[in-house]
Amino acid sequence: MNSGRIDDAPRPSAIGGYEDWPAFMRSRPRLVAESAPAQELADALGVPAVPAPPHAVLESTETHDGVTTSRVSWQLGFGPRTRAWFLRPAGASGRLPGVLALHCHAGIKSVGAERLLPAGTSPATSAADTAAGQTRTDFQRQFYAGRSFAAGLASQDFAVLAHDAFSWGSRRFELGTPPWRTSAVVEGHKALWRAAGVVPSEAEEYDAAAAAHEDTVAKAAGVLGTSFAGMVAHDDLAALRVLAGLPGVDPGRLGTAGFSGGGGRSLMLAALSPLVRACVVSCMMTTYRSLFPAYLDAHSWLLHTPGLPRLGEFPELAGRSAANRFLVQYALADELFPENGMRDADATLRAQLAPGRYTGSFWPGGHAFSAGMQDEAAGFLAESLFGSGSPSGSVPESLSASRSAGAAPVPFRPASQDG
Repeated sequence: MNSGRIDDAPRPSAIGGYEDWPAFMRSRPRLVAESAPAQELADALGVPAVPAPPHAVLESTETHDGVTTSRVSWQLGFGPRTRAWFLRPAGASGRLPGVLALHCHAGIKSVGAERLLPAGTSPATSAADTAAGQTRTDFQRQFYAGRSFAAGLASQDFAVLAHDAFSWGSRRFELGTPPWRTSAVVEGHKALWRAAGVVPSEAEEYDAAAAAHEDTVAKAAGVLGTSFAGMVAHDDLAALRVLAGLPGVDPGRLGTAGFSGGGGRSLMLAALSPLVRACVVSCMMTTYRSLFPAYLDAHSWLLHTPGLPRLGEFPELAGRSAANRFLVQYALADELFPENGMRDADATLRAQLAPGRYTGSFWPGGHAFSAGMQDEAAGFLAESLFGSGSPSGSVPESLSASRSAGAAPVPFRPASQDG
């Protein structure tokens, strides 16, 4: 037990910005999935029910290099407002296949989906925004071959939505006055920075706090009957429904794609929602048993949900999905996974998925979404989602019901109409 510091200061909130989260969880039923295998997964993660597609409010629109990007936002039932970006080819007409582009974890929570956007999108308005923009640029060079994955897909005739997930970017926790346990870790970082003569940016200070705070968030989630991964899945399911209802998107041709933690989120969505027809997982596939003894601390609570392995090995989650096709990319020198774990996962996927449903590719290099891997992912999504439009009756029952109730599709609402 940690009683914290004994002084006259009031104990700060451990869930800053999310003080309404406990009430939301007490009042919200669990997610009701559309298949028994998906329900088992939803129950293991503790995913709360996802509301009817929230209205996406249009905040701004800009066009560069043949891609139109709209910044949008919506309000879920708790916590800060979700910010997202909707990208599509400039001048596109008709309904396009949609892709939910899912950002990675990487221990950087000061920004979320912005790491998938072109440099210069949504110009900085403050010193903190400028620092976050530099973080994005450096990050893209290191992990995304200097590319905007979302804009790259949009330039190839996809409608792409990239959103901030639970605890990232616009959905991050307020840590200006961190809880005491987190504060102790932050003070240690500050001491190291001072000793090295480093002046950290606001983003770097926040990310140091958020990395330590994830343990507290996971603890809170467990007490509330959910999990860190379950709350991220809740936000992702809501975003998928937003994408399905946006103008110019064909809800019968939706895919998910992500690198690293985003790849794990892509797999979870494909297993939980029948809306997903094609799924890309890049650098996020292994077996649980291969993580022992040396690789456990390489991963966050996104992968380590207590009790989840009772449902089987991690690659077996794909067998719970109604998605038509999966692409899983492995980096042979990935620092986060042992090669034997990746090889075993590949063998499991080949054994459990029918021929034609699974493509596994092994790439040289470390933990990064290389240009070649991004090109392969785009080609796979095009092959899987282009062609004829949605066949009659192919939209899942849950989305059809929400549409009959008038919930989707909806045009963007101007910000002045959103309360």
